Amino acid sequence: MWRRRAWIGAGAGLASAGAGTRGGRGERCQRGYKGGKSSLRGEPGRRTLVRRPQRQGGAGRAGGGGGRPPIATSPPSISQTSATYRGPEDLCIAAMGGVGEPGGGPGPREGPAPLGAPLPIFRWEQIRQHDLPGDKWLVIERRVYDISRWAQRHPGGSRLIGHHSAEDATDAFHAFHQDLHFVRKFLKPLLIGELAPEEPSQDGAQNAQLIEDFRALRQAAEDMKLFEADTTFFALLLGHILAMELLAWLLVYLLGPGWVSSVLAALILAISQAQCWCLQHDLGHASIFPKSRWNHVAQQFVMGQLKGFSAHWWNFRHFQHHAKPNIFHKDPDVTVAPVFLLGESSVEYGKKKRRYLPYNHQHLYFFLIGPPLLTLVNFEVENLAYMLVCMQWTDLLWAASFYSRFFLSYSPFYGATGTLLLFVAVRVLESHWFVWITQMNHIPKEIGHEKHRDWASSQLAATCNVEPSLFIDWFSGHLNFQIEHHLFPTMPRHNYRRVAPLVKAFCAKHGLHYEVKPFLTALVDIIGLITFPQKPTGQKKPYRAGEMAHLLRALVLPEDPGLVASTNMVTHKQL
Repeated sequence: MWRRRAWIGAGAGLASAGAGTRGGRGERCQRGYKGGKSSLRGEPGRRTLVRRPQRQGGAGRAGGGGGRPPIATSPPSISQTSATYRGPEDLCIAAMGGVGEPGGGPGPREGPAPLGAPLPIFRWEQIRQHDLPGDKWLVIERRVYDISRWAQRHPGGSRLIGHHSAEDATDAFHAFHQDLHFVRKFLKPLLIGELAPEEPSQDGAQNAQLIEDFRALRQAAEDMKLFEADTTFFALLLGHILAMELLAWLLVYLLGPGWVSSVLAALILAISQAQCWCLQHDLGHASIFPKSRWNHVAQQFVMGQLKGFSAHWWNFRHFQHHAKPNIFHKDPDVTVAPVFLLGESSVEYGKKKRRYLPYNHQHLYFFLIGPPLLTLVNFEVENLAYMLVCMQWTDLLWAASFYSRFFLSYSPFYGATGTLLLFVAVRVLESHWFVWITQMNHIPKEIGHEKHRDWASSQLAATCNVEPSLFIDWFSGHLNFQIEHHLFPTMPRHNYRRVAPLVKAFCAKHGLHYEVKPFLTALVDIIGLITFPQKPTGQKKPYRAGEMAHLLRALVLPEDPGLVASTNMVTHKQL
């Protein structure tokens, strides 16, 4: 019996990543919605079909009886058959044996281990086999879980949890969830075994002492109550956003729709929209209210009524970015080829002699289609596509309320055309803020394929900080503390300053680079990487004033003979 799931169309993007809808048709949508360039195969517009599984017994459990259970020596037997049709390539895969079918590797195991029975034990070489589209296991606190079927019901989406398949996801599990006692209730039915006693807790060459120290660091932060939010702080943030919205309207109302009042209103509205991004970002990470539901409802208001976007769309993309920052095909922020080449993609395209655009001039067309158009075009199109395809009608109503309020507020002064131009101006200004502020901590860092690092090392390799000040903290929404934010996503941002010394000490002990840049240097580093996409960056010395000026001259005069020399200056030196 075959059942049609959906015809999926996707928008391309530079956007941030995340988790989203909760159960029902929203989860079915997350299985199919590809989010443009962030899809694992990068192919828009597929028809996906799923065969209903035939229930079978819990085959594949290792041994029974008393005493120590034997180590499972072969993969579990097939309990579910699924096929995903994505075009001719999948017909070839099906002919050779698809996932969960004979010849296509082991299928997922059905059902938990029986209560009271000794748990089967597994080795990492067995767990590594279960990283297939229809067959996914992961390890949390040395327990092995089969998430093959439950992943489709995961509140964060199947792709988010699937990024950690066949890995130790213990630190990610703690990073993303507030109420661990509640979440563990969902893990119990998925438990199928545990790691063999002689097996390390992590697969691969990972530093066990570093991981242990990071978990001690997190526990110290919890003991210091750094995960508790100051609601007054966030209430003031919301208040100043609403005050700016009112001030912009009063300027036009009192001074009339002249050039001065219109420009000032557009600037104030753009700042308000930027601060809305920051506030909804806090709510999306559930870092304000103790209940996830309260954060979710508040995020829908801020993202929908104050911005005109879908909270589910943002979360669906943004949490993927946090799970695997700067990893191609897992972090949508950097999966932007073939429009822009970043990190290892420039090497790959060079070897394969692919040339879809004049990449030697991407630093020039970046200024035309990057900062000005990200929110105005890419975000608007992708956000609308997500709401329609995933049938997020509540988000659609919230977004409609924003546009209704905006046009009803300003059309009496400007008319329909003038109000539309004001909206475009605000979106373009807001887009510049979004690109420069969100990417100054990531784009100049290491960008490439999956390295299977531990949580702390992977986050530090992809993030850096910007020197703090009262203005920078406010203007960036505390995203200048990007290292602390990525290590502890659910920590309220006003506590980043307090945890920063602990993180520095942890990095110093284990030789991890804790990079802090001046604000202007961080912005120029984005231009440097777009201009000269090199291999993934490691530790890098900041530009001196003369080097920065030379780089900017090279951008204005790309035929300057000194351009070759400047390449050496901005090459990210690996130590």
